[in-house]
Amino acid sequence: MTSLRAFTCDDLFRFNNINLDPLTETYGIPFYLQYLAHWPEYFIVAEAPGGELMGYSDPLSQQPRCAPCVAVMGKAEGSVAREEWHGHVTALSVAPEFRRLGLAAKLMELLEEISEKKGGFFVDLFVRVSNQVAVNMYKQLGYSVYRTVLEYYSASNGEPDEDAYDMRKALSRDSEKKSIIPLPHPVRPEDIE
Repeated sequence: MTSLRAFTCDDLFRFNNINLDPLTETYGIPFYLQYLAHWPEYFIVAEAPGGELMGYSDPLSQQPRCAPCVAVMGKAEGSVAREEWHGHVTALSVAPEFRRLGLAAKLMELLEEISEKKGGFFVDLFVRVSNQVAVNMYKQLGYSVYRTVLEYYSASNGEPDEDAYDMRKALSRDSEKKSIIPLPHPVRPEDIE
Protein backbone atom coordinates (compact mmCIF):
# COMPACT_ATOMS: atom_id res chain seq x y z
CA MET A 1 0.00 0.00 0.00
CA THR A 2 1.25 3.46 -0.89
CA SER A 3 1.55 5.82 2.04
CA LEU A 4 1.65 9.61 1.99
CA ARG A 5 3.60 11.57 4.58
CA ALA A 6 5.46 14.77 5.29
CA PHE A 7 8.83 15.21 3.62
CA THR A 8 11.72 15.09 6.12
CA CYS A 9 15.37 16.14 6.00
CA ASP A 10 16.36 12.48 5.65
CA ASP A 11 14.46 12.31 2.36
CA LEU A 12 16.98 14.70 0.80
CA PHE A 13 19.35 11.74 0.67
CA ARG A 14 16.75 9.25 -0.54
CA PHE A 15 14.90 10.82 -3.44
CA ASN A 16 17.38 10.67 -6.31
CA ASN A 17 15.24 8.07 -8.07
CA ILE A 18 12.59 10.79 -8.39
CA ASN A 19 14.74 13.83 -8.91
CA LEU A 20 17.04 12.58 -11.67
CA ASP A 21 14.34 12.70 -14.35
CA PRO A 22 15.47 15.07 -17.17
CA LEU A 23 12.22 17.07 -16.94
CA THR A 24 12.48 17.57 -13.16
CA GLU A 25 14.15 20.73 -11.94
CA THR A 26 16.68 19.97 -9.23
CA TYR A 27 17.83 22.36 -6.56
CA GLY A 28 20.53 22.58 -3.92
CA ILE A 29 19.97 21.28 -0.39
CA PRO A 30 19.52 24.82 1.06
CA PHE A 31 16.59 25.39 -1.34
CA TYR A 32 14.81 22.23 -0.19
CA LEU A 33 15.51 23.06 3.46
CA GLN A 34 14.04 26.54 2.99
CA TYR A 35 10.79 25.02 1.71
CA LEU A 36 10.78 22.45 4.48
CA ALA A 37 11.22 25.19 7.10
CA HIS A 38 8.72 27.70 5.67
CA TRP A 39 6.03 25.53 4.06
CA PRO A 40 6.26 22.01 5.57
CA GLU A 41 2.56 21.36 4.91
CA TYR A 42 3.25 21.79 1.18
CA PHE A 43 6.11 19.26 1.04
CA ILE A 44 4.73 15.73 0.73
CA VAL A 45 6.08 12.34 -0.35
CA ALA A 46 4.48 9.07 -1.39
CA GLU A 47 6.22 5.82 -0.51
CA ALA A 48 5.91 2.36 -1.99
CA PRO A 49 5.47 -0.63 0.33
CA GLY A 50 9.12 -1.58 -0.23
CA GLY A 51 10.27 1.81 0.94
CA GLU A 52 11.06 3.57 -2.37
CA LEU A 53 10.03 7.19 -2.65
CA MET A 54 7.41 7.31 -5.39
CA GLY A 55 7.02 11.09 -5.48
CA TYR A 56 6.71 14.16 -3.25
CA SER A 57 3.36 15.86 -1.37
CA ASP A 58 1.17 14.78 2.12
CA PRO A 59 2.00 15.51 5.73
CA LEU A 60 -1.18 13.97 7.09
CA SER A 61 -0.30 10.27 6.98
CA GLN A 62 1.25 8.51 9.96
CA GLN A 63 2.42 5.45 8.00
CA PRO A 64 5.74 3.72 8.74
CA ARG A 65 8.83 5.26 7.13
CA CYS A 66 9.95 3.94 3.75
CA ALA A 67 11.83 5.49 0.83
CA PRO A 68 9.95 8.13 -1.20
CA CYS A 69 8.99 7.59 -4.89
CA VAL A 70 6.70 10.59 -5.54
CA ALA A 71 6.92 14.08 -4.16
CA VAL A 72 5.29 17.48 -4.42
CA MET A 73 6.84 20.66 -3.12
CA GLY A 74 5.00 23.95 -2.97
CA LYS A 75 4.38 27.13 -1.05
CA ALA A 76 1.83 29.85 -0.36
CA GLU A 77 2.55 33.28 -1.80
CA GLY A 78 1.04 36.45 -3.23
CA SER A 79 -1.15 39.30 -2.04
CA VAL A 80 -4.57 38.90 -0.45
CA ALA A 81 -5.44 42.56 -1.20
CA ARG A 82 -4.90 42.04 -4.94
CA GLU A 83 -6.64 38.64 -4.86
CA GLU A 84 -3.35 36.92 -5.74
CA TRP A 85 -2.85 34.85 -2.56
CA HIS A 86 -2.30 31.33 -3.88
CA GLY A 87 -0.67 27.96 -3.62
CA HIS A 88 2.29 27.40 -5.90
CA VAL A 89 3.55 24.02 -7.07
CA THR A 90 7.34 24.31 -7.13
CA ALA A 91 7.96 20.67 -8.07
CA LEU A 92 5.92 17.56 -8.70
CA SER A 93 7.81 14.46 -9.66
CA VAL A 94 7.00 10.76 -9.83
CA ALA A 95 9.65 8.07 -10.20
CA PRO A 96 9.33 6.51 -13.70
CA GLU A 97 8.37 3.06 -12.40
CA PHE A 98 5.41 4.54 -10.48
CA ARG A 99 3.87 6.72 -13.19
CA ARG A 100 0.31 6.30 -14.48
CA LEU A 101 -0.97 5.15 -11.08
CA GLY A 102 -2.77 8.40 -10.19
CA LEU A 103 -0.12 9.47 -7.68
CA ALA A 104 0.53 12.88 -9.26
CA ALA A 105 -3.22 13.59 -9.29
CA LYS A 106 -3.49 12.63 -5.60
CA LEU A 107 -0.56 14.83 -4.63
CA MET A 108 -1.99 17.75 -6.61
CA GLU A 109 -5.35 17.25 -4.92
CA LEU A 110 -3.67 17.42 -1.51
CA LEU A 111 -1.77 20.57 -2.41
CA GLU A 112 -5.02 22.14 -3.65
CA GLU A 113 -6.79 21.20 -0.39
CA ILE A 114 -4.01 22.83 1.64
CA SER A 115 -4.20 25.97 -0.55
CA GLU A 116 -7.99 26.01 -0.14
CA LYS A 117 -7.64 25.84 3.68
CA LYS A 118 -5.13 28.71 3.58
CA GLY A 119 -7.66 30.86 1.70
CA GLY A 120 -5.93 30.83 -1.67
CA PHE A 121 -7.62 32.18 -4.77
CA PHE A 122 -5.87 29.70 -7.07
CA VAL A 123 -3.03 27.21 -7.44
CA ASP A 124 -0.38 27.80 -10.08
CA LEU A 125 2.62 26.00 -11.51
CA PHE A 126 5.18 26.35 -14.27
CA VAL A 127 5.76 23.60 -16.81
CA ARG A 128 8.00 23.35 -19.88
CA VAL A 129 6.08 24.03 -23.08
CA SER A 130 7.72 20.92 -24.57
CA ASN A 131 6.49 18.66 -21.73
CA GLN A 132 3.15 17.85 -23.34
CA VAL A 133 2.58 14.80 -21.12
CA ALA A 134 2.62 17.06 -18.05
CA VAL A 135 0.65 19.85 -19.76
CA ASN A 136 -2.08 17.38 -20.71
CA MET A 137 -2.15 15.87 -17.22
CA TYR A 138 -2.56 19.31 -15.64
CA LYS A 139 -5.35 20.14 -18.09
CA GLN A 140 -7.12 16.91 -17.10
CA LEU A 141 -6.82 18.06 -13.47
CA GLY A 142 -8.58 21.33 -14.31
CA TYR A 143 -5.61 23.63 -14.93
CA SER A 144 -5.47 26.04 -17.86
CA VAL A 145 -2.69 28.07 -19.42
CA TYR A 146 -2.74 31.52 -17.86
CA ARG A 147 0.32 32.86 -19.70
CA THR A 148 3.51 31.88 -21.49
CA VAL A 149 6.77 32.88 -19.82
CA LEU A 150 9.51 33.32 -22.41
CA GLU A 151 12.88 31.65 -21.76
CA TYR A 152 11.89 30.64 -18.23
CA TYR A 153 13.95 27.43 -18.13
CA SER A 154 17.71 27.69 -18.62
CA ALA A 155 19.07 25.32 -21.20
CA SER A 156 22.28 23.37 -21.17
CA ASN A 157 24.66 22.25 -23.91
CA GLY A 158 24.29 25.49 -25.87
CA GLU A 159 20.58 24.95 -26.53
CA PRO A 160 18.26 27.97 -26.37
CA ASP A 161 16.37 28.61 -23.13
CA GLU A 162 12.89 27.09 -23.03
CA ASP A 163 9.54 28.79 -22.53
CA ALA A 164 7.16 27.78 -19.75
CA TYR A 165 3.42 27.77 -19.34
CA ASP A 166 2.13 29.33 -16.14
CA MET A 167 -0.89 27.10 -15.54
CA ARG A 168 -3.59 27.90 -12.99
CA LYS A 169 -6.63 26.38 -11.37
CA ALA A 170 -9.14 28.61 -9.57
CA LEU A 171 -10.13 27.69 -6.02
CA SER A 172 -13.51 28.35 -4.38
CA ARG A 173 -12.43 31.78 -3.07
CA ASP A 174 -12.19 32.95 -6.70
CA SER A 175 -15.86 32.33 -7.49
CA GLU A 176 -15.68 34.52 -10.61
CA LYS A 177 -12.53 32.71 -11.80
CA LYS A 178 -10.76 36.01 -12.45
CA SER A 179 -7.38 34.49 -11.58
CA ILE A 180 -7.40 32.18 -14.59
CA ILE A 181 -8.36 34.61 -17.35
CA PRO A 182 -5.49 34.11 -19.82
CA LEU A 183 -3.12 36.96 -20.57
CA PRO A 184 -3.14 37.89 -24.27
CA HIS A 185 0.64 38.19 -24.58
CA PRO A 186 3.73 36.34 -23.27
CA VAL A 187 5.82 37.73 -20.42
CA ARG A 188 9.47 37.50 -19.46
CA PRO A 189 10.72 35.92 -16.19
CA GLU A 190 11.59 39.33 -14.76
CA ASP A 191 7.94 40.42 -15.22
CA ILE A 192 6.65 37.72 -12.86
CA GLU A 193 5.86 38.90 -9.33
